[in-house]
Amino acid sequence: MFLVDTNVLVYVVNRDSEFHEPCRRTIEECRARPSPWYLSWPICYEFLRVCTHPNILPNPWSIGAAWQFLQTLLDSPSAGVLLPTAQHAALLSEIIAEAPQLRGNILHDVHTATLMREHGIKEIYTRDMDFHRFPFVTVLDPAA
Repeated sequence: MFLVDTNVLVYVVNRDSEFHEPCRRTIEECRARPSPWYLSWPICYEFLRVCTHPNILPNPWSIGAAWQFLQTLLDSPSAGVLLPTAQHAALLSEIIAEAPQLRGNILHDVHTATLMREHGIKEIYTRDMDFHRFPFVTVLDPAA
């Protein structure tokens, strides 16, 4: 089981990126696997924000096209969406105690890492090296 981070999805839709092809292959492999893999709603919303933003992508997508892309991923038989459980706050407290220096933009990643711990997921496909701050997360970089 693993989670796919926003940046991998963005590289899939950004054909101008040097990381497009390895990330596209990774997503195709995910969709073909019988074993479960995951996204989260915050990752989905962040993807929608980034890939429709005219100052981020050279050819931003329409919201309809971006949502259709996500729906196709979510319709994959082995895809799932991680949701907080009743243990979320307690696990967040643990992570904050383990790394009290966390602040600012990293908190989106803290949310993702908390969901991963909550659901027993140890691996994330991402190009975001900030995930190395969490010793319980193994970073899988599709372009490495």
